[in-house]
Amino acid sequence: MQADFHDVYSSPNGDTWRLRIRADAAPVVEHRPNAASGGQASEMSVEAFLSSDEATPQREALIVLLEQLRSDGLQQQTPASAERAVHGEPAADALLLAAARVRTFADDQHLTNASGFFFARDERLFLVTSRHVVHDEPSKHFPDRLDIELHVDGDNLGASAWCSLPLYADGAGLWREGLDGGGAIDVAVLELQRDTLPKTAVFDAFGPEHLPKADGALPIGASVLIVGFPLGFHDSLHHLPVVRQGVIASAFGLRFQGKGCFITDARTHRGTSGAPVVTSDPSKAGAAGQSRLPWMLLGIHSSTIDMGSRDVQIDETLGLNSAWYSDILLTLTS
Repeated sequence: MQADFHDVYSSPNGDTWRLRIRADAAPVVEHRPNAASGGQASEMSVEAFLSSDEATPQREALIVLLEQLRSDGLQQQTPASAERAVHGEPAADALLLAAARVRTFADDQHLTNASGFFFARDERLFLVTSRHVVHDEPSKHFPDRLDIELHVDGDNLGASAWCSLPLYADGAGLWREGLDGGGAIDVAVLELQRDTLPKTAVFDAFGPEHLPKADGALPIGASVLIVGFPLGFHDSLHHLPVVRQGVIASAFGLRFQGKGCFITDARTHRGTSGAPVVTSDPSKAGAAGQSRLPWMLLGIHSSTIDMGSRDVQIDETLGLNSAWYSDILLTLTS
């Protein structure tokens, strides 16, 4: 069976990598070491080759090549399997592709891991996370940029790239945050310029249509999902978040203790801050013309709740969390 070969990268020491595309098999990356190393060729699937978080020149070169193949539309003689590899629908649930892995930095120093998600309104796109992820006076946490990880090939979820988002311009913060009668709201929104993202970026986004209706009520104990990256943990091969299950633990629709949040009962960890809190929305499932996201966006996970009076030697943690009502996004993205 005829194969198409595309040069990927040649290292200074003579190692070479090339992409092999055949109609009857998945694309692979061939690696041929230099003659001094024996020159014995090996091959690896594209997904496995791109699964590492390490930014090697050959990995970055393959991402660029895949983007070029997609932008060129692939010539007619290119096998169908290669077109599926570049153009195929993402294999993962859209909910997982709406969440974003977030890392914070001060200059080149990596500070923390967090979670976030995409929210689209009209033609504008936003990253949503917790305000304390971008700025937190009590903990002296003052990053100057966020990095988010984006998939760059819908059929090869192992292919990803980091996108750097500055938090300041001319000394002014670029994120939006809000206040209400109960004080500061632990939600931050950062507008994204689509032309600065990778051309082949693959993601899904919530929108105003995913927010609960003003008169919507959910019962105590209703099941929710929290989609994020606890302690930075995730599917490192496919660069996808994990999902924790919980329940609504306070009267939904009421401001818990006078703040614009509600309470969930779920096991969460550091790194989950900024994760979307969702529940299934049967009205959107399978409906023609509807979003691929059959979910209702209830809130933005903030942090665990504890009591200062708790005896740490005797009393267990409450296991409760605060989540800010998602309607704040209409204000922050207006």
